Amino acid sequence: MRETAQSVWNNCLEFIKDNIQPQAYKTWFEPIVAVKLQDDALSIQVPSKFFYEWLEEHYVKILKVALTKEMGSDAKLVYVIKMENTYGNKQPFTERIPSSNRSAVKAQEVDIPLENKSPELKNPFIIPGIRNVKIESQLNPNYNFDNFLEGDSNRLARNAGIAVANKPGGTSFNPLLIFGGVGLGKTHLAHAIGVEIKDKYPEKTVLYISAEKFTQQYIDAVKKNNRNDFIHFYQIIDVLIIDDVQILSGKSGTQDVFFHIFNHLHQNGKQVVLTSDKAPVDMQDIEQRLLSRFKWGLSAELQSPDFETRVSILKNKLFRDGVDMPDEIVEYVAKNIKTNVRELEGAIISLIAQSSFNKKEITLGLAKEIVEKFVKNTKREVSIDYIQKVVSDYFQMDVETLQSKTRKRHIVQARQLAMFFAKKFTKASLASIGSQIGKRDHATVLHACKTVDNLSSTDKQFRKYVEDLTKKLSL
Repeated sequence: MRETAQSVWNNCLEFIKDNIQPQAYKTWFEPIVAVKLQDDALSIQVPSKFFYEWLEEHYVKILKVALTKEMGSDAKLVYVIKMENTYGNKQPFTERIPSSNRSAVKAQEVDIPLENKSPELKNPFIIPGIRNVKIESQLNPNYNFDNFLEGDSNRLARNAGIAVANKPGGTSFNPLLIFGGVGLGKTHLAHAIGVEIKDKYPEKTVLYISAEKFTQQYIDAVKKNNRNDFIHFYQIIDVLIIDDVQILSGKSGTQDVFFHIFNHLHQNGKQVVLTSDKAPVDMQDIEQRLLSRFKWGLSAELQSPDFETRVSILKNKLFRDGVDMPDEIVEYVAKNIKTNVRELEGAIISLIAQSSFNKKEITLGLAKEIVEKFVKNTKREVSIDYIQKVVSDYFQMDVETLQSKTRKRHIVQARQLAMFFAKKFTKASLASIGSQIGKRDHATVLHACKTVDNLSSTDKQFRKYVEDLTKKLSL
């Protein structure tokens, strides 16, 4: 009796079923339909491109063994990707990809015409192939490059953002990861990139979303059994901007789905922009395969603005708000609020409000009063320079000795403590901490932090060093 596609596939399934977990079999193999057997090629139909990618990534070996066992060493597997249009049109989206030679075959997409215009489809569940569906970018037009002032602290990130906006997906900055502490302008810059792209390329689909909202959408999609629709929606975006990507830490399901979305976008020349409060090397509970992709493009750090940049930011803010303020007051505020841009602008807004509501003239005295309250109510972030000075004084050595290359035990321990407290009390990346404490690399800082943790739990004297320095730095 001549074998059919179904009988060959059934025999393969018997072998596969015996070699994987029942839940995995039910999820990834039961939905597959055998559609054709021709010469040495078995064609199987899968419900989505994501489904195919998952099989190829996780089950390619067992598929190969099963197929070889059933059809011999020349056996080939052809995937037919068929996604039904759930809005009434039954014409499928089909793609044929031989497992043995995927890269040589171009994906064939069949456009799905919109015969019956249904009510406006809502984000984020749109089936690919449906055209002329407007996707709102979620961008804030007030965050643009014109009011994101350039300084030494942000020059690399800003210029990289402009390069990406001029040629999305066409630079080596893909993905572009912008990282830095709170209030330094990561979200502003991310929006500015999107706003500029929409202005230059109105036909491109741009979407800004926070990692928190992305996660919630994914959870909702799983609950409603719309996981594939969720993936398909994000795969049609031309420029995807995800804010606070560190929030994905520990969320393995969301990380997994983002991994596949990222791969699809990157492979198809689409632009990905990410922001994070940490450098990739400092991100914990993020899968290595994701971290490695974050490093494919450019990671650009935003640092605290220097005095000149702070003055420029304040003057620009006042100009946009139509407020006139003496230079000495602007400089006083800039000199005394150093942590980040958000606090800087917050202080100047408070000053304008106090003056307006209480009908007071903006004087240096009023500025001192506002800044004093503002600084007192704001958690102080100590600088790496200050930490090095405190640690050096505690161990009765100068900062140059602390930063030196010497391997003397007491100096090495002092240096490790400085690195440990820099990580604890500042938002600086490991690379930035290492660079400022004796031009070390991030691995040295990571090792220092682990050493301090270990010694604190085993060495009573060392634990006292940590307690004493913690008190000094917390004052």
